[in-house]
Amino acid sequence: MNVPVSYIRRMLGECYPSHEAAALTRIVCCEMLGQRAVDYYLGKDITLSPNEEQTLQGILARLCKFEPLQYIQGHARFMGRDFHVQPGVLIPRPETEELVERMMGELGAGLHVLDVGTGSGCIAVTLALQLPDARVSAWDVSPGALEVARANAAVLGVHVDFALRDVLSYEPSADERYDVIVSNPPYVTESEKCCMEKNVLDWEPGLALFVPDDDPLLFYRRIAALGVRMLLPGGRLYFEINRAYGPATVDMLCAMGYADVALSKDLSGNDRFVSARLQMPLVQ
Repeated sequence: MNVPVSYIRRMLGECYPSHEAAALTRIVCCEMLGQRAVDYYLGKDITLSPNEEQTLQGILARLCKFEPLQYIQGHARFMGRDFHVQPGVLIPRPETEELVERMMGELGAGLHVLDVGTGSGCIAVTLALQLPDARVSAWDVSPGALEVARANAAVLGVHVDFALRDVLSYEPSADERYDVIVSNPPYVTESEKCCMEKNVLDWEPGLALFVPDDDPLLFYRRIAALGVRMLLPGGRLYFEINRAYGPATVDMLCAMGYADVALSKDLSGNDRFVSARLQMPLVQ
């Protein structure tokens, strides 16, 4: 059967603003149904088999329930690569790409890197691919997320040491040491839920998103405390943060004895990244 592009746009326009409905329509037609871009822009109908028509109706139904497009497609782009994502795994964000780009510009070869709260594995896998001779480890509290991360590492042909760890309770051994610790931990406060889009709030894992209003630095404080124990002298710490708590995060790290604590903005001009260095011991 022939399906007009205008039908798809009209169905999505009942749920989304016009500009967003238009963007989704193009993705559905060209990326998911295989319509040629030139035919899409010429406004040609899509010819679908009965099975393909059923697939289209399923896609539209899921989008109209505000399920994230990445979950429907089964993948998200990160640093030019496709990472499998599914419900229960946080969808990688452009800001996290910025964090990884910063790290790649500052770190050398042969480092042992730990990614805390790896989710889809996008940070850990990308660093393992991009940093020469790096040894990369990654933790997550979710067995489902680790399964996805392991699959992404396998598809992209890289080795990462994944482990099931609850960072809030884990006690490392004395010989567990790293050159770099990076984390994009939960940082959205409960009170910020009211400002979130339905496709995030209703679908993405709260475990990877939210922290209590009365302790917004919960994960940063714990990871920084572990860093004092696990980072080698001069080791680096990198965080993606809630834009509302940049100075507070900096003050916390300074109070814990970290040096070269730096707060940086993302491309949108928001406080988004904090880096620090574990001070070298004083020579007696």
